Amino acid sequence: MHDLPGLEEARKVLAAQPFSVLLGARLVAFGDGEATLELDIREELRQQYGFLHGGVLSYAADNALTFAAGSAVGSGLITAGFTIDYLRPAEGAVLRAHARVVRAGRTRVVCRCDLTTVAEDGTETLCAAAQGTVAVTPRP
Repeated sequence: MHDLPGLEEARKVLAAQPFSVLLGARLVAFGDGEATLELDIREELRQQYGFLHGGVLSYAADNALTFAAGSAVGSGLITAGFTIDYLRPAEGAVLRAHARVVRAGRTRVVCRCDLTTVAEDGTETLCAAAQGTVAVTPRP
């Protein structure tokens, strides 16, 4: 069995992703088959109707799914695929993507992710749900 990374090591992985840095994403929880990613909802991340762009929601789901898998099986992972259902327009101050492992296999990890927005007053609203498969790459 290999050692599983901790929160600080996982945050270093996130910080090494230029797109995550551009979006201002932060990993707020990581471990035991779960991960939570957050980012502030800024004007430049909105679409023409004023809602958070679906691509930002997809990014958050993709990364949260993969980090959740990494908390269960370690590093050397890549997204094999995921689906996302947009449930309502995303409005608020913060986007939170909370993912958890459904099943960790030898070569694939299946995860689910709930995406919520958090308003200034702390009210949380579920805006999307995703499920994905993360591939375990061969380790040297």
